[in-house]
Amino acid sequence: MTLSPSGSSVEEALSFLDAHPEIEAFDIVLTDANGIGRGKIIRRHELQGVYENGRHLPISILGLDIVGEDVHETGLIWDAGDGDLRAWPIPGSLVPLHGTNPPRGQVLLSMYDLDGNPMTSDPRHALKREVDAFAARGLYPAGAFELEFFLLSNERDSEGRVQPARAVLDGRASNKTEVYSVDHLHGMEPLFSDIYKAAAAQGIPAETVISEYAPGQYELTLNYRKDILRAADDLLMLKRLVRMQARRHGVTACFMAKPIERYAGSGMHLHVSMQDGEGRNVFTEERDGEWSPTLLHALGGLTATMAESMLVFAPHANSWRRFVSQSYAPVAPTWGVNNRSVALRVPAGSKSARRIEHRPSGVDANPYLVAATVLAGIAKGLDEKLDPGAETTGNGYECERANGAEMPADWLSAIKAAEASSFLKEALGEDMHRTFTAIKRAEYLRVARTVSELDYHLYLHEV
Repeated sequence: MTLSPSGSSVEEALSFLDAHPEIEAFDIVLTDANGIGRGKIIRRHELQGVYENGRHLPISILGLDIVGEDVHETGLIWDAGDGDLRAWPIPGSLVPLHGTNPPRGQVLLSMYDLDGNPMTSDPRHALKREVDAFAARGLYPAGAFELEFFLLSNERDSEGRVQPARAVLDGRASNKTEVYSVDHLHGMEPLFSDIYKAAAAQGIPAETVISEYAPGQYELTLNYRKDILRAADDLLMLKRLVRMQARRHGVTACFMAKPIERYAGSGMHLHVSMQDGEGRNVFTEERDGEWSPTLLHALGGLTATMAESMLVFAPHANSWRRFVSQSYAPVAPTWGVNNRSVALRVPAGSKSARRIEHRPSGVDANPYLVAATVLAGIAKGLDEKLDPGAETTGNGYECERANGAEMPADWLSAIKAAEASSFLKEALGEDMHRTFTAIKRAEYLRVARTVSELDYHLYLHEV
């Protein structure tokens, strides 16, 4: 038996097997640069071995593009002989999967070299590195993500477009926005009931559900975690179970940033605060009417680094369709208090709960990389005592630029900015930066050379 570098223990597996004699198999899931879970389904008798010795998986898993094809420029394919490394369980992620037949469980994995060192193109390690750097300062990031998504019909409309799912309760159709409608939620009650049961079984603190600002769009909130690594795990596990439960109810859970052009897209807001060794929130102001300098410097770092970080927050071609003025998707590195038109919102509320709501990311982004980049931006602000500039009041969409920063206007501009960014290379680590930007460049080229239906619509009979 090899000592687990992830901190997992065989006792966790044995206790779980004893408590769940009904479970026959397990999904073992490694998260790649796009936030996609890749791995295997193993039989019950194999689980103990994963905890005793890890599980060999090919290094190329972390060098795949969005459709699962190799990106040779990552250096993780033939340059490394497509050899195996060793994946180890993430402690606390071994859970049952609600509603599976026969019953299955799930465990998240993280990749390590054969000698036990973290494999630095694993996105979870990028976040762990930033968390450890803050711990060396005596600071401990806490946070929670919000999950926005669409529930869509499995069938397209007469024009081939996606359409909102009918209510799973009674088949009722609606193409209305119905934001915050409680009655509208009742039609999806059987599905959300199963989502909550699945979340409870996995220890995921899923809380409020609302009908969001588009037909078929919903939001699930997650309770705050003192460990931001666990908060990112929560988000990935919640996405996975929402997709699974939606499929069982005959609808599609969609995590594209902008699936329907006429309506708002889906964000993945990250709420983040910072605690000292005694559990005090260092973003809390000491005197009424005066913001904490720590909070202001954190905001300064986030505004200063936002432009070069946008590829992490908006990683796909579709991501950039979300950034439309007055659509609850911020378009400039602005900050404000109780203002949803800015990129960095300081929510109203008690001083002890003071936090930053980071709003640029789409729900299609990788939460590990988002959190790592946000923490690195905060660290830069604290180190250099950066000024965030004046608070934005009123309509933040009228601010095309803030603090002199010029935001990338499209996906290619964001790719170029990320490739050239020394900040992002430090934030993600050199290997993760190379892997991520190479994958994004390859995906851009795939999209650029694809002849789409829009091409035929615009040009087939016209030129």
